[in-house]
Amino acid sequence: MTAVKRWVFELALGARMSLAGGRAGWTRLALIAAGVGIGVAVLLSVATLPTALAASSSRTEARTEQISADDPPKSDETILVGLASSQFGDVAIHGRSLQPEGSRPPMPPGVTTLPGPGEMLVSPALADLMRENPLLAQRWDARVVGTIGAQGLSGPADLAFYLGSDTLTEESAFRVDAFGATGVPDEGPDPISLLFPAVGMVVLLLPVMVFMASAVRFGGEARDRRLAALRLVGADAAMTRRIAAGETLTGALLGLFAGALLAVGIGLLTSRYATGKLSFYLSDLRPVPALAVLVIVAVPATAVLVTLSAMRKIVVEPLGVVRLSGTVRRRLWWRLILPILGIGLLAPLASGIDVESGGAAEIQVAGGVAALLIGLALLLPWLVDAVVNRLGGGGVSWELAVRRLQLDSGTAVRAVSGIAVSVAGVIAIHGLVSGIENQVKAADNGGSGWTGFQIAPQNDLPEQTWTAALRDTPGVQEVLTIRSHAAEGDGTLLSIKVGDCTALARYADMTGCTDGEVYGVDAPAAAGTYTLRDGPTWTAPAVTRQVRATTNSPGYGQPMLLITPAALNGTPIPGTTDEFAVTLVSGGGADAVEQVRNTTARLDPQAFLLEPGNSAFAAAMRDIREGLLAGTVALLLLIGASMLVNVAEQLRERRKVLAVLVAFGIRRRTLAGSVLWQAALPVLLGMALAIGFGSGLAAVLMSAVNAPVSIDWIGIGTTSGAAVLVVLGTTAAALPTLGRLTRPGNLRDE
Repeated sequence: MTAVKRWVFELALGARMSLAGGRAGWTRLALIAAGVGIGVAVLLSVATLPTALAASSSRTEARTEQISADDPPKSDETILVGLASSQFGDVAIHGRSLQPEGSRPPMPPGVTTLPGPGEMLVSPALADLMRENPLLAQRWDARVVGTIGAQGLSGPADLAFYLGSDTLTEESAFRVDAFGATGVPDEGPDPISLLFPAVGMVVLLLPVMVFMASAVRFGGEARDRRLAALRLVGADAAMTRRIAAGETLTGALLGLFAGALLAVGIGLLTSRYATGKLSFYLSDLRPVPALAVLVIVAVPATAVLVTLSAMRKIVVEPLGVVRLSGTVRRRLWWRLILPILGIGLLAPLASGIDVESGGAAEIQVAGGVAALLIGLALLLPWLVDAVVNRLGGGGVSWELAVRRLQLDSGTAVRAVSGIAVSVAGVIAIHGLVSGIENQVKAADNGGSGWTGFQIAPQNDLPEQTWTAALRDTPGVQEVLTIRSHAAEGDGTLLSIKVGDCTALARYADMTGCTDGEVYGVDAPAAAGTYTLRDGPTWTAPAVTRQVRATTNSPGYGQPMLLITPAALNGTPIPGTTDEFAVTLVSGGGADAVEQVRNTTARLDPQAFLLEPGNSAFAAAMRDIREGLLAGTVALLLLIGASMLVNVAEQLRERRKVLAVLVAFGIRRRTLAGSVLWQAALPVLLGMALAIGFGSGLAAVLMSAVNAPVSIDWIGIGTTSGAAVLVVLGTTAAALPTLGRLTRPGNLRDE
């Protein structure tokens, strides 16, 4: 028989034994299939993300207006498009006002008939949201006459609308002759958009791989005893290893099938219930073929390799099984290679990430994080051995636990490795998010602290119309008018604001402001002549005093000239437009915010409405934290399920030893305590290692995005505490079987 035929025969024999092994064999097969299936479902779900994101991005680009440097001439095939996006709560709503200029205007994707004045088309998700929230339904003075098709939406949860108009002008809108963004210059990624996907994928996938490696070793001791029987009928050691691999391979293949079904179920739930940017149509959720093939090939191959590797430490003899784990002395030097490599890859990021390198930066980040986290998993067994070998003294339960770990800590460490890797990765991402939030909060500390809106109309409604409508809006305390203009002179672009001291405080620190003075924010101090937006020239007065801009002000970062009314001597600046600063009543709540948004949208859907406090940023950080929380819970549940099975299996395999201990008078309560100590010692050491690695990684990532390095004690405490509770909780959940396993009947042997 050739080597290939012999391998196939022996693997097939192992598969047959797994299927004909009775209740114990079927249980082991089911456990392996379930563990592998969960891991495969996660991997296939990740493999669908590139395709799903590409499909969503393609639809988003298809509805984006083609804008060029020079607007196309007005014709029967052009349309005026105004920006009318809005927000409800912290949820963004994509909106456009449309006004055709001829009989053959271009149609946005998903639209068959353009809405007329006073009409609007909405996405199905927005229609549902408007039905659930009457306050939102009052926002636009328009009647819903249809819905936007799927080809015009980023996903089923996309909130979008098209509003018909007959009041758009070339000043308040832009003219296009086609939809579908082409040739849009790529501004390049920012450091945060590079770091989050790279770190997130590594943090998600590594624990899954650790979990799957543990899953294929379920029921190993019972399998080894069956293999010993095969030695009696003539099988050699190499043959037994291949038969064992065949048993595991059967479970892995069943797990592939179960994982594929579970991935389909996840896709159905995602298409139905997902929100925000992770909302996809079912047709989008197709795994990348290369990644799907990689999963199909790599999972069974990994299962076989893990089994063969585990069998190296076991001598299966015709009369029994000898385990060599107790005589192995773990070396430290080679376990430091990956952490050192990870530090070498991540150290250059401490001075900032090179966004120009694009994919290379992502590979560097992902490689460095993966090396550090895998290095953590390699260091944990050495650390547990080094600690428990120095422990001694204490009660009976403590002595039993320590002695058990001294003899064989591998099983306990394998269960804890996945959770330690997860905690370290989550701490790193928590730290990165907190660092970015602290950076923004630190910048906002220089703000004026005002609560309200800055509204810049794009239409020509009189000032009195705006101020009257805003003052009549529920929840509004004060409305101030600010005259605004843009000017250019001597190569300097200048933003000009005219208003009283209270209004100008939105833009800068106006302490000691008096009417009749002129204040500059990085503006030329001397009087100068400027060209205004519409062409006329204007001579600006000299700056009385330079002031510092508030970091949350509209137009922060550009030179500004802040002029009090008396400084103009009654001569207005030509062509000045009106803007309005709105202050809300203290404690007005969310309804007051929505009422202001409603008033603004009814008067001018294209008006720019700026809210203080970085609400958009806060919403983005909230989404990241929610996603991080969901991922953390999923990982902890995944590993908790693995540990529950592991503990139950260990107790079952040791039932004879436990029954003997009870027969000699040791109380079951003492045995339960020893089981808890066996779980607690490795997990506490693992958490200490995870906190150290995760905090160091978080510090490097904060430096990479130029955020202040800080320690997120709340995130560290919450994550590590939840991990400890999962481990101890799953261990305690398996203890009720202890009474059954220590009955006198388990002393019987053959």
